[in-house]
Amino acid sequence: MFQNFRHGRCYVIAEIGGNFTTLEQAVRLVDEAAACGVDAVKLQTYRAETLSSRLAMFDMENTGRTSQFDLFRKYELDGGMHRAVFEYAQSRGLDWFSSPSHQTDVDLLEACGVGAYKIGSDDAVNLPFLHYVAATRKPIILSTGMCTLDEVKESVAVLRHAGCAKPMLLHAITSYPTHAEHVNLAAMQSLMAEFPDLDVGYSDHTLTPVASLCAVAMGARIIERHFTWDKNADGPDHMLSSDPTEMKWLVDAIRSFEVMRGTGVKEPAASELTTRRNNRKSVVLQHDMEAGQAIGLDDIAIKRPGYGVAPKFFEQIIGRRLVRDLPEGSVLLWEDLA
Repeated sequence: MFQNFRHGRCYVIAEIGGNFTTLEQAVRLVDEAAACGVDAVKLQTYRAETLSSRLAMFDMENTGRTSQFDLFRKYELDGGMHRAVFEYAQSRGLDWFSSPSHQTDVDLLEACGVGAYKIGSDDAVNLPFLHYVAATRKPIILSTGMCTLDEVKESVAVLRHAGCAKPMLLHAITSYPTHAEHVNLAAMQSLMAEFPDLDVGYSDHTLTPVASLCAVAMGARIIERHFTWDKNADGPDHMLSSDPTEMKWLVDAIRSFEVMRGTGVKEPAASELTTRRNNRKSVVLQHDMEAGQAIGLDDIAIKRPGYGVAPKFFEQIIGRRLVRDLPEGSVLLWEDLA
């Protein structure tokens, strides 16, 4: 479901997975996301039993040290919830898809009619899984957190071989939250240089939307940011999510940047044409002069406005004679000179 993905426009994804447990909460998030002007909402599709052993632990700033299995069990969504949220997102004109974590999750999403997939950084080098997802021949967005460039190359090669000719790539840092000194947006540009035929963007886990806007200014075609109604709500991802006020600011700023970016052609803007005439400078007479007089150095100066003989020709008109009487302050035109 990439109906909102358009050339020349950054695609903004509101990640709502992990930030709700009820349909009422999900509907609220979808409504708020739509009001912010995002292009898509994304879920996370997993079951604790197929995602994590009971030995795996989280040990991050947003979770503290806790059981991964127990946390995933709390936020896993059944098929009915997926369908309800997807149907509602579609009714609001948003694209919708999810990040599966196991082959059975892909099967569930296929049954829901999902039109695209996001692969999380935890599965970026899970090559058998990448092969399974790519075999659906749906668009794929691959997050590359924790990856070396060689690992990304290998994963892209597998996706292409298995049926996804042009996966989209997201630079990401898998630290929750990510602090400024670790963002490394230049690595996103390294991905662009390595894969010039692919759309590249940024999955943002920082505490503010500033990094996302910087990424767009550096060429990101896709921005993914976690989304919540309340940054202080209960749950590990709310603290690194944008609330509606912040997300609206980000989307508006991105759209303003896209207008400001322009064509890249260095030429006067349409709004400068009058200013160019009025505020540039020309050669002007310092005093009254009569027809036939030769112009000397003390007879002329360089002043505004800019519709007369340009300053670069100042020395070339020394010694030229006037063809008509002109008063002090006259802007010299070429037709005034013999």
